[in-house]
Amino acid sequence: MADDFHKPTQYSGDKFDTYEGGEDPAQILRVAHDTAHALLSRARASDDPGVIDRLVAYTDTHGLDALAELWARSSPSSLPGALWRIYLLRLVIRQDPEATSFLFQRGTEVLATIDALVAGAVVPTGPAEITELADQILRGLFRGDFAIALDRAAAFGRILASGCTSLADDAELTEPGRATELTTRAARFAQTAHELTACARLYRAGNLD
Repeated sequence: MADDFHKPTQYSGDKFDTYEGGEDPAQILRVAHDTAHALLSRARASDDPGVIDRLVAYTDTHGLDALAELWARSSPSSLPGALWRIYLLRLVIRQDPEATSFLFQRGTEVLATIDALVAGAVVPTGPAEITELADQILRGLFRGDFAIALDRAAAFGRILASGCTSLADDAELTEPGRATELTTRAARFAQTAHELTACARLYRAGNLD
């Protein structure tokens, strides 16, 4: 996909790039934390399901740029960092649900863990199911158990990483360039999963700020 961002942003599925923010890191940090806490508080305090629907679909209408400015430079072990990663993961999925569902399905076939159960995907997991799962996970941040939603997102990331690794192994001899790309994607998904697991642990301990 093109690297020229516009609204809605087309965010390349194989890149988890760092956005550049403003000039004052301290101010960026304060704004990131304030907006993340305000958004979560508003969502959890509202009885209007339309509020949650709008928050879940925010990037569909407005793109990723606004959230990137607010949260992309936050620590991975922070509330804005966690929100940023899940919104980003959701957008990657929605931009190519066919490829993502294929990666997910392959990951569930080769990964000998309970991650598929933790993620909560419908089996078989096609493009419609993978898109719905992404929405469910994000919705869980605003309505359900926050830590469980983070655990589900982390499991999702590990499954995608496993799928990428398996496909990279298949392509290594015939398409080495493709294999390298898939290996890089696997590392990024795995890292994101690790960071979300850490956030879930911090949240349960009351230390995710």
